[in-house]
Amino acid sequence: MQQSVTVIARYTFIEGLRNRVFGLTAVGLICLFGLTEFIGELAITESQQIQSLLIGSGMRVFTVVTVSLFVITSMTREMHDKGFELILSLPVGRATYYFGKLLGYFALATVILLLTCILLSIFSGVAATFIWAASLLCELGLIIAVSLLCLFTFNNVTVAFIVVMAFYFLSRSIHAIQLISASPILESHAFAHQFMLYLVNAVAYVLPDLYGFTRSEWLAYGPGSGVLAHVLQQTAIYLPLLIAAGLFDLYRKEL
Repeated sequence: MQQSVTVIARYTFIEGLRNRVFGLTAVGLICLFGLTEFIGELAITESQQIQSLLIGSGMRVFTVVTVSLFVITSMTREMHDKGFELILSLPVGRATYYFGKLLGYFALATVILLLTCILLSIFSGVAATFIWAASLLCELGLIIAVSLLCLFTFNNVTVAFIVVMAFYFLSRSIHAIQLISASPILESHAFAHQFMLYLVNAVAYVLPDLYGFTRSEWLAYGPGSGVLAHVLQQTAIYLPLLIAAGLFDLYRKEL
């Protein structure tokens, strides 16, 4: 099983090379670098901190969107070309196939992250860059698992990508939504308000706390104590759940 997982992961990584994912990443980073330098020249004070905040937030969204879109389109193409059925016609289990694809996409995301860290190290310190990169790697692992789950569930590129992006942006903004809904200014004992407050808290309880992942201010002012432990804890909880859900959908899929 281990050898089969490695082979599938290797060919998944090679597919990323042939589709010029790294070339797209390099072009995106060059454009982001030019924009960051331009805005840094306009800043009156704390230009380096502003550049760190800008490039950190831009790189995070860029890598998440790139990795998610590649995972979804790559899996869709493989299913339409009957590569999925061909692999499963061999003595390879569905779990082996799943973990091989997951490992290959994770290796691809790691290389993309390393490319971004080279650019990021120009504007931020080594320690802050390392913690930010480790957090983003965990975030990308969750996004890969969610992308596979959504594709197996909906079997449609557009719907799967929209659901992944909705999951991502809602997970990152749910903390702010909670603060707004619990604001004393909006406090009301009306049934509708209480219902919405409970609904927001219930959604926040289910979603991972991506608000605490890969914060751009870590690059400008340094990460606080215990942030990486919180990220690892969230990843250890939600990644196995997403993998289990993806495997469940894969096993119930009819060939």
